[in-house]
Amino acid sequence: MERFTAPVYTAAMFRPLMIVIAFVAATALLMATPLVAIADTGLPLPRFASLRANKVHLRTGPGVRYPVDWIFVQRNLPIEIVAEFENWRKVRDFQGTEGWVHRSMLSGKRTAIVTGGIQPLRREPAASAKLTARVMEKVVARILECEGDWCRIEIGKKRGWMRRTHFWGVYGNERLD
Repeated sequence: MERFTAPVYTAAMFRPLMIVIAFVAATALLMATPLVAIADTGLPLPRFASLRANKVHLRTGPGVRYPVDWIFVQRNLPIEIVAEFENWRKVRDFQGTEGWVHRSMLSGKRTAIVTGGIQPLRREPAASAKLTARVMEKVVARILECEGDWCRIEIGKKRGWMRRTHFWGVYGNERLD
């Protein structure tokens, strides 16, 4: 008669499996955590800024020897700085177009561009607040402050509150005063 015995496992046999599990868990945690880098300037990456001039050349690389790929023709257009190299900044616009611009063409002034069609501008930061204007898509506004899901913006001489989800130019958890 044959005898069957249960296999005996030792801790040493589980060590490679535990290492793999720890690696997978650490990788999952890192993938879920948003990365914020600190550039040589000491400022975080990515970050928002705006265009300083009415004509800004977007180049394929960080330098004048690289060809111009695109020309921005609207002053105060919000852009996102995603990388830095010496005096050059790699930027992205609200449509996802990326390229390099010289830092002298950028301003720290915070602006936003309305997205998703015509959006309401309200007197107070609440969906039930009185409507002060309807703002067309692609209108550029100056951001005055943000709290919660709302930001106070200025378009020409009009001021009011708009939901963050209705424009591009501020991060979801960012607080501006």
